[in-house]
Amino acid sequence: MSHIKVEVLGTGCQKCRQLESNAKEAIAALNIDAEITHITDPMQIAERGVMKTPALVVNGKVVSQGKVWRSEDIQPHLNS
Repeated sequence: MSHIKVEVLGTGCQKCRQLESNAKEAIAALNIDAEITHITDPMQIAERGVMKTPALVVNGKVVSQGKVWRSEDIQPHLNS
């Protein structure tokens, strides 16, 4: 499997931090090579077309907006 780039988009609120934690948990559970970054700049978030945070982006594709997904919800998007 190739390297995966995961981005959490949000201002740094509790929900954003929880989504980031859940994404890290999903990456660890799958034991995959992934880079995770947290984007807090509103301009960068808007450039990705995201209107609701927290949002999750996998390899440039927005897969979730306005929800705190559990690790189990994130894992299928890391395998595709």
